[in-house]
Amino acid sequence: MDKRKSIPGPENQTIPQRSCYVHRGRLPKRAHCSAIRIALNLSAPKSHSLCRTFRPDQTLTRIPTNMVSDQRVFHYSLLSLYVIAPMTFIALRFLQAPYGKHYRPGWGPTIYPPLAWFLMESPTIWLTLLLISFGLNFSNPKSLVLMSPFLFHYFHRTCIYPLRLHRNSARRNTAHGYPISMLVLAFVFNILNAYLQARWVSHYKDYENDGWFWWRFFGGLVVFLGGMAVNIWSDRVLVGLKKEGGGGYKVPRGGWFELVSCPNYLGEIVEWLGWAVMTWSWVGLGFFLFTCANLVPRALANHRWYLEKFGEDYPKGRKAVIPFLY
Repeated sequence: MDKRKSIPGPENQTIPQRSCYVHRGRLPKRAHCSAIRIALNLSAPKSHSLCRTFRPDQTLTRIPTNMVSDQRVFHYSLLSLYVIAPMTFIALRFLQAPYGKHYRPGWGPTIYPPLAWFLMESPTIWLTLLLISFGLNFSNPKSLVLMSPFLFHYFHRTCIYPLRLHRNSARRNTAHGYPISMLVLAFVFNILNAYLQARWVSHYKDYENDGWFWWRFFGGLVVFLGGMAVNIWSDRVLVGLKKEGGGGYKVPRGGWFELVSCPNYLGEIVEWLGWAVMTWSWVGLGFFLFTCANLVPRALANHRWYLEKFGEDYPKGRKAVIPFLY
């Protein structure tokens, strides 16, 4: 005997609960939203199952379910984030991405750096906004509030930061620009990360049973904004120094630069620590760990570069990225 739960269907047919059906008539608002998402093959969590809203006298229309579910895509995407983080850390211990201070030929054609930053960071804006509109929590104010810091950071990184680079560029020389190969890798990662963060916040996160939501949100937001302030200030100092040096490099001084060589990286790491607290999820934690895996080795490489380039003129007491420790 088939022990699967079933629901009454048209002409007294038994419909397995695992199948997806949409009511042709008028549905409650919540069920209507779920019906749209199932029609788009965006699987709803069990708590939003359409089967619970049907009545015996309703007419049902079957929707094919042979496509890979969004939930499976989400799980494998999350797994891949945790796989590539240690791989990135190990790779960057031996080989630095060829841009900025570590530029070197042999990585293919390059483009104007401000344009590269805009293109590779852009998925975090347009893909995030697109996914939010299809989430089950789209009309939940908590979902929109939680997604705001993520969008705030990437609006600055996608639009404001490239404009600042463009305005302060001593010259537009694409011979030492940003490698297109690195742009493509960053673009792909940002698609993966934007999908995970936006899908979790707007679709999979359970807000109704999270009694600590506001405590975690405001606590994490304080950490996030503090890190973002350090990140933006540090970037502004570095861009300004490059302009003053006629396109070259100078020893940065003042503020957090007295403690670490890369306070811009420190600030970004702190930002995503705050994000992990706000989301309180494996998705947020995974992004924080990947940020550490990506930025800590590069900060160490930058620190060594400063020591080699400026020698005795570079402060010996500075650490690479974590004050007093590393």
